[in-house]
Amino acid sequence: MNRQTVQARTVRAGSSTEQTVQAEGRQLILDAAARLFREQGYAATSLREVARECGMKAGSLYYHFEAKDDIVSEVLRLGVERVAEEVRRAVMSLPPDADTDLVMYTAIHAHLSAFLDLQDYTSANVRIFGQVPQAIRDKHIPTRDAYERYWHKLLQRCAKEGNFEVSRDLRLSRLFLINALNGSLEWYRSGTASIEMLARELTDIFLYGLNGSAERSAKSTRRSPNRKVGAKK
Repeated sequence: MNRQTVQARTVRAGSSTEQTVQAEGRQLILDAAARLFREQGYAATSLREVARECGMKAGSLYYHFEAKDDIVSEVLRLGVERVAEEVRRAVMSLPPDADTDLVMYTAIHAHLSAFLDLQDYTSANVRIFGQVPQAIRDKHIPTRDAYERYWHKLLQRCAKEGNFEVSRDLRLSRLFLINALNGSLEWYRSGTASIEMLARELTDIFLYGLNGSAERSAKSTRRSPNRKVGAKK
């Protein structure tokens, strides 16, 4: 192995290590900022506080972000995109002929799991969205809209299978459901109930109402006796 090859490999190794350090520093800042935005709000959180939370000097933050608004914009983006990715991944893992009950339960469970697991980011998103400058809101709205469109398509898919009444307004249904999911941040405490139980209960209420057992029973009698749940019609 000649000297040039050794030098080239050393440079690549050094570059890789530097990139890892950069990524870790960036993530540390975002985690601290999300936590502070969640607890204190947008205006009350300064870059100096974020730096102190990270164990850095305030000037070190500018190595990763140009301004506070760049940090808050990234916190808002991650708070939605990570949840959206988990929901899409969970639904895509289902068989193509999965029935409405399973599709809705899977999507609701994935949203709740990711939403509550990323509490600093998701709670900060809910709390400070109305506090940040209009330019940041405008930049972030397409990310929110894309996730809401995904849920709308999911509801349309279920409606095509004949599981919703044709008179239902899917836009309102989507708004009701997403707000119910996001509202869990305000009251859910681990240990009070499992996320699986929450997802199952919310799925039943959304699809069948409070008289769920009777509605499910009626739905079952309308199916062919030989048709299994999830089987194609």
